[in-house]
Amino acid sequence: MPPKKIICLVGPTGSGKSAIAARLGSALNGTVINADSRQVYADFPLITAQPGMAEQRLCPHLLYGFMDSREKISAGEYARLAHKSMEESFAQGRSPILAGGSGLYLRALLRGLAEIPPVDEGIRRKWQERCSVLGSAELHRELTALDPERAAAIHPHDRQRITRALEVYESTGKTLSWWQKNTLSKSKGTERIILGLDMSLAELEPLLERRIDLMLEQGALEEAGRAKERCPDPGVPGWSGIGCAELWRVLAGTLSLGEARALWLKNTRAYAKRQLTWFKAEKEIIWHRPEQFDSLDQVMALCGFAM
Repeated sequence: MPPKKIICLVGPTGSGKSAIAARLGSALNGTVINADSRQVYADFPLITAQPGMAEQRLCPHLLYGFMDSREKISAGEYARLAHKSMEESFAQGRSPILAGGSGLYLRALLRGLAEIPPVDEGIRRKWQERCSVLGSAELHRELTALDPERAAAIHPHDRQRITRALEVYESTGKTLSWWQKNTLSKSKGTERIILGLDMSLAELEPLLERRIDLMLEQGALEEAGRAKERCPDPGVPGWSGIGCAELWRVLAGTLSLGEARALWLKNTRAYAKRQLTWFKAEKEIIWHRPEQFDSLDQVMALCGFAM
């Protein structure tokens, strides 16, 4: 029996992954499965750029907007949910298409999970309390000194992943990057094709700025306001996403909308830069310019599907 085929579509934020994934799903009788850590939250479909109705009509989409902002999800938990979604897709005769920009999610899913020993609850509480007192940015600087590779893949506002990396180091004496490199194993029984959208940061910048403006025009601040009514705690995981954190400060009266827009763009650009660094280090990715995906015949041939 030939191996099951998984298509992964990766690239920096704002490069057009969602639209291309939906078109691939339509052409390949596929199911698009989210691989973005921010797009799991139900409160922020617009701010986190979750696929719109036009895209969702083209093919089934799974693991988007299914979590409450108060909930957190680890890469391991994500991998288990994504494996289940992939098996459901295969059972329906569909091709799973993983789409997203969270490199750690894709690594956990496709290469297996790092076998990290359990962390003592006291150590976990210690780092969570330190984060509450010092702030995530200060802990991110500490993590950069200890594990620069892992720190480069985490936004300074992402307190959940920052404290996780620090607690693992204190508990085991080894960095999270070490555990991921030395204990991950590849999934068996599947063939994977990882396609990357090849865009430079200079090309992305005007697109990112325009996307933020469109989000604001379409009601991003109002979306944040509704989310604040449901969950008025800015420290929960859902509020840590880029765009969410900046608009919270507008609602709290500590930033003007113009200041928030500028900070949102700055943080998005920095995130895109980290994504490009992360993905360029992955030798398995086959890079293509976004316009090359206009020819689905070419992409399907690359993926080994008969026309």
